[in-house]
Amino acid sequence: MVAAGSGVRLGAHVPKALVELDGVPLVLRSLAALGAGGVERAVVVVPASHKDAFEALLPVSPVPAVVVVGGERRQDSVRAGLAALRGEPHCAVVLVHDAARALVPATVVRAVTEAVLAGAEAVIPVLPVTDSIRVVDDRGGSRAVDRSALRAVQTPQGFRLSRLADAHAHLVAAGLEVTDDAAAVEALGGTVTLVPGHRDALKVTEPADLVVAARVLAGRA
Repeated sequence: MVAAGSGVRLGAHVPKALVELDGVPLVLRSLAALGAGGVERAVVVVPASHKDAFEALLPVSPVPAVVVVGGERRQDSVRAGLAALRGEPHCAVVLVHDAARALVPATVVRAVTEAVLAGAEAVIPVLPVTDSIRVVDDRGGSRAVDRSALRAVQTPQGFRLSRLADAHAHLVAAGLEVTDDAAAVEALGGTVTLVPGHRDALKVTEPADLVVAARVLAGRA
């Protein structure tokens, strides 16, 4: 679980994953969501400045978890999380999840895991794009894009542990930078399988997102 977001756009003075949603930090809600979907253990990757604060939450974590310090980029943080899983012979499937997507339904988590177990190299949950999209060129012009061919990517993304570790090793060796882990597998020549995502798995980034998340939570109750 990547939990190193700064929280600046939320107007918070702590990392985003420590911001509370109805009295519970986002990181704990994310752990509960993953646990409901069958996750057995979690590695939470955090900024060094707040490692103690995250570790203080471990006694009430919904699933067994450890905290490790991340890196400068997202892919560096994921690689740090993978390193914490070395020597885990029973860990066949690994999910990479953004702590800010704290309300992802258990059905999505299970769908991702089941697709990996069925043989997929990389699995991502997606949603159709509903907004109109335009591509802007470097001269200030733009053109419309057919949104029917576009999908918005969510997390958790799922992989065989060995395949994802190889993909991140390749990124380091080749000096590549990617925006998500499915792209890391693609850079190694792998293919990506899509499964349906869910609107509840919104990413909390700005104050308005917290309001929406609170309404989702209230609707579940």
